[in-house]
Amino acid sequence: MEHKKQTFSLEKAWRYFFITYEVVWNLFLIFFILILCLICFAVGLGAGYFASLVKDMPIPSYKEMKRDIYDYEETSHIYFANNVYLGNFRSDLEREEVKLQDVSPYVIKAITATEDEYFYEHHGVVPKAIIRALFQEATNSPLQTGGSTLTQQLVKNQILTNEVSFERKAKEILLALRLEKFFSKNEILEAYLNVVPFGRNASGRNIAGIQAAAQGVFGVDAKDLNLAQAAFLAGLPQSPFVYTPFTSDGNVKKDLSPALHRMKTVLNRMKQAGYISEKQYQEALQYNVAKHFAPPKPSPFEKYPWLTMEIEKRAKEVLAEVLAKKDGYTKEQLLQNASLHERYVAKAEKQLRQNGYNIYTTIDKTIYDRMQKVVADYRYYGDDKIQYVKDKETGKMVAKREPVEVGAILIENSTGKIISFVGGRDYKREQLNHATQAYRSNGSTMKPLLVYAPAMEMGIVQPGSVIPDMPLRVNGYTPKNADGKTHGLVSARRALQYSYNIPAIRTYMKIMNQHPVEYLHKMGITSVAKTEENHIALAIGGTSTGVTVEENVNAYVTFANYGTFVDAYLIEKIVSNDGQVIYEHQSDPVPVFSPQTSYLMIDMMRDVIRGGTASSLRSYLKFQADWAGKTGTSENQQDSWFVATNPNVTFGVWMGYDTPAPLQSTYRGLSYSKRTQLLWAQLMNSAYDVNPQLIAPNNRFNMPGGIVRRAYCTVSGLTPSNACQKAGLVSYDLYNTKFTPKQGKEQYLIEGRFVEVNGKRYAALDTTPSEFVSSGVILNREVLKRWGMNRSSASEWNGMLFVNELKENGKIPAPPAIHLANGTTITWQPHSEHDVIGYRVYRTGQGGAPPQVAAVVKAGKTLSFAKLQPGATYYVTAVDISGKESAPSNTVAAPLPGAANQAKEKTQTPEKQKD
Repeated sequence: MEHKKQTFSLEKAWRYFFITYEVVWNLFLIFFILILCLICFAVGLGAGYFASLVKDMPIPSYKEMKRDIYDYEETSHIYFANNVYLGNFRSDLEREEVKLQDVSPYVIKAITATEDEYFYEHHGVVPKAIIRALFQEATNSPLQTGGSTLTQQLVKNQILTNEVSFERKAKEILLALRLEKFFSKNEILEAYLNVVPFGRNASGRNIAGIQAAAQGVFGVDAKDLNLAQAAFLAGLPQSPFVYTPFTSDGNVKKDLSPALHRMKTVLNRMKQAGYISEKQYQEALQYNVAKHFAPPKPSPFEKYPWLTMEIEKRAKEVLAEVLAKKDGYTKEQLLQNASLHERYVAKAEKQLRQNGYNIYTTIDKTIYDRMQKVVADYRYYGDDKIQYVKDKETGKMVAKREPVEVGAILIENSTGKIISFVGGRDYKREQLNHATQAYRSNGSTMKPLLVYAPAMEMGIVQPGSVIPDMPLRVNGYTPKNADGKTHGLVSARRALQYSYNIPAIRTYMKIMNQHPVEYLHKMGITSVAKTEENHIALAIGGTSTGVTVEENVNAYVTFANYGTFVDAYLIEKIVSNDGQVIYEHQSDPVPVFSPQTSYLMIDMMRDVIRGGTASSLRSYLKFQADWAGKTGTSENQQDSWFVATNPNVTFGVWMGYDTPAPLQSTYRGLSYSKRTQLLWAQLMNSAYDVNPQLIAPNNRFNMPGGIVRRAYCTVSGLTPSNACQKAGLVSYDLYNTKFTPKQGKEQYLIEGRFVEVNGKRYAALDTTPSEFVSSGVILNREVLKRWGMNRSSASEWNGMLFVNELKENGKIPAPPAIHLANGTTITWQPHSEHDVIGYRVYRTGQGGAPPQVAAVVKAGKTLSFAKLQPGATYYVTAVDISGKESAPSNTVAAPLPGAANQAKEKTQTPEKQKD
């Protein structure tokens, strides 16, 4: 019985267990199926949601994806001439592309171990990493490991945005999968290493890409990074501006612990991944990273502010023309349409800052550096000027010191290359480039460009042409020469040599109606408007706007090139990072003058240096060359210029205050003109030290055919007549064979009667005593009338050809007083009356004989008489232009032989003695 009860209990228990098992199992199956359904529903829902997020996204092609992942900003680079590196083109971000094979293997291992440990295994995404990231996001976990592979990060940086949304994440996943389909792992990794940001470099500038990071943080190339450096850099992309070791002003941060801790994390992950050994790990930890930081490097702008700004400006202009031309616009359309020009310049600027171009210039680095030093050390500018300006904040007038500024430019004649320039003395004080952007009056340097060369081209003048340098007044304007004098009849050569203003204006007046300003425009001086050519002061630099140093010097290159203008340029070429030439300069020569006119102009300007206004130059230069140049001074000495050319180069210097004001006439013993010439010479000496073959060529300007040497009359400019030869007024000069001196009836010279007083000639009157009258060649008064001159204006000139008018005062001259000097010579002083033309010396007669004229002495000669007869008595009278004779002077008696010491003067007049 007892056994049956036990059996029943066991069966009952088993039955209950089986029932329980069945129930639990069925419940498990129900829950499993339910969970499975829920999972399927969630997956389906997620897939549907994922599909809805990306349904409108266009699927990019291979070409589109390749364009996008490689479309990143890359720093453009600037070069001096001869491929000498200058630095980076200014941009907000510095980046330099590098190939994967040129990156240290440590960097690749550090990046993959830290940012994507399954990089070489996944196909663009790691599902569990995404799920983990989503779970951390949903639970707001403090530990955020991230779910993006390197491929996803590349997609986010280059194709999508940094927007935080499920839509962006969905697109990122889809594009990452597609990217892995088209590109190899190495291609993806190379692109990633070139786009990822790395914070700041040692100069405080933003950097991206491993090459810019390696150079900017450690001063080495990416391929030369050691393990510790690679780990340090690999840790930066997670939070570039938290971990970067440098501040925005280039200083090392005081607390580097976040970056060093991050570096340790990177090294630890590399060790865990088996990329490095324990020994390497420990050695890297001991590496003093901070000790190997790169020193700050000044940007090209900081070291070469005027140069980099000029390069940027010109590079934008030439690239804008290239881009506009591609779109069907001409250069003229671009310049005439301001909005169109602005649009293409902006487009060009963006490309220059982002496309990694190489910009090659014509600037010789060594010459440029030497010139800046000369300008910094020069001691003869003159004193600063105090300028009172209104303070923008207070509205009060405050004193501001203005130094004398300088602008200079050196151009190679044959090519137009700008070899060097000087933009000013201190960019921090004044950013204006005084060589290329400052418009100033060019003073007398305008004369060859606007007056003499055009006039020679037209056949109006030649070097031997005679021009009156006599007072001139035109519509109330009275030009003056720099020395305040007039110099009579001068040749065009002499007028240029000594920079006389009046002859230049007279010449300009003859060619005004033939539009000489067009010659300036052909030579690149476009700042002078055609409407200005009616202002005769334009001949001596009186412009409304002025010209730049570059324009002025570039125009002089025309003479060196025998009449052909070659526009100056600074940008040699622009090349893309794949070697494609985007732009290359092509010269467009413009014929302006004939070779004959140009050579004659050169030869005239040689005299400016030989003995004219730039005669000091030769003593300042340390070398010799065939220089031809011109000085220039604007009104009130506000601008001082010197421009000169030789067969190789043309160089010009300007000095003046930014706010126009007179330069000091003399400073430290030098005039303002000599100070300019001395600076010009010192700058040329510095360039000569660098490249003597360029600066001082052995060859000279060669005289072209069509030029001859001819005689001319210096008073008429014609072929010498007999009268001209008789007067000794024949000279010789070079001429264009088309415009040699003409033969014609002598109208300028005539035979005339005159008296000479103190080196001046005066017209003799009919009553003028013949013994005081001379005859010879004089200037025809009809010529004076033709020149619009009267006798008074002619009398200002001391030339021997002019016969001036000497008005007599209507009175009988007062008698002179005579003395016996040393007992042998009678002397007297010049008469005080201006109309006295000479003196008669009388010897009194003996035995009642009348006095006899012993000598005639003309005014201005030595007033004495020494041929005394022993024992004779003498007196002197003064004679005026009309023939009136004064009363006798006192008398003196010549001593008898042996009685010289007893000679005495008699104060009685001869008439009283006779009485």
